[in-house]
Amino acid sequence: MTSKVEIHHSTSGKWLSTLNVAPSTSVLELKKLICKERKKLYPGRVDLRPQQRGKGYADTDTLASLGLHAGGVMYCKDLGPQIGWVTVFLCEYAGPLLLYLWTSSRPWLLYAPAAAPLSTTARVACACWSFHYGKRILETLFVHRFSHATMPVMNLFKNCSYYWGFALFVGFHVNHPLFTPPPQPLFLFGLTMFTVGELGNFSIHWALRQLRPAGSRVRRIPMPTSNPLTSLFRLVSCPNYTYEFLAWLGFTLMTQCLPAGVFTMAGMYQMTVWALGKHRNYRKEFPDYPKGRRAILPNLI
Repeated sequence: MTSKVEIHHSTSGKWLSTLNVAPSTSVLELKKLICKERKKLYPGRVDLRPQQRGKGYADTDTLASLGLHAGGVMYCKDLGPQIGWVTVFLCEYAGPLLLYLWTSSRPWLLYAPAAAPLSTTARVACACWSFHYGKRILETLFVHRFSHATMPVMNLFKNCSYYWGFALFVGFHVNHPLFTPPPQPLFLFGLTMFTVGELGNFSIHWALRQLRPAGSRVRRIPMPTSNPLTSLFRLVSCPNYTYEFLAWLGFTLMTQCLPAGVFTMAGMYQMTVWALGKHRNYRKEFPDYPKGRRAILPNLI
C-alpha cells in the first residue's frame, strides 16, 4: 500500500512533485527523495511543513504518525545554505577565547608600551573569561544534544561578529594599563556571583542532556534533579539563561567595567527573547506544564 504525497512550494504554493511512498516513510526519507529530483538541495536545507507558514515536521515523523497515510499535501521550504551547529558554536566560542587572551598580552596594535603590569583583578577576569568560553567549547563537544543538525550559514557571520566584537571591546578595557580595579569587597562579591552562575549553568545543561536520549528528539518537561542548583527549574523555564546572566553580572561587578555591563545587558536581552519563545512552546506543548514558572527571571519575566 502506498500514499500519494503532493509537495508544494512554501512561498508560491506551486506544485513541485508527487511522491508515491509507504505510510511508514519518514519525513527525512521524503526530503531525500525531493533532493534526488532537485539536485541543488540536500536534506539539511529542506523543511517540510503542513502549511505554507509555520513549524516544520520532525525528520523522524512518519506519514502514518502525521495522519497522511491516505495521502496529503506538504509544503517545501528551501532554508538556504546550511552549516553544522557544532561548527558554528566552536567558531563562536573559540574566537572570544583567543581574542581576549590576545588583549591580555597587551599587543602593540591595541596599546602603547605600558609599564604597569596587569592587575590581580585583570588576571582573575582573564581566567574567568577563559573558563567560561573553554566550558562552552567542551559543552558543545560533549554535553549539548541538538534537535537540528544545521543552521543557516549566514548565522555564522552574525554570531561571530557579536561574540568576537564584544571580546575585543571588553578585553581592551579590562586589560588596559589605565584600568582601575574595584574595591576588594565588590571584586569578591562579583567573583562569587560569577562562580555560582557558571556552576549553575553547567548543572542545567547537564540536566537538560539527560532529558533527551542520544539520537532522539524526545521532549519532556524539565524538572529539578538531586543537584540543588537545578531547583531553579521550579521557578523559571530557562534557568541556564538565568545563571548565564548571573555569571556576567558578577563579571561586570568584579571588573567594574562599563563595556562588560553593555555585554551583559545585550546578552540578557537576547536570552530573554529566546526564553520567552521556549516558555511559550513549553506551555503549548505540555498541557500540564507548571503554571507558576516564568521564562527567565523568577516572578518577573
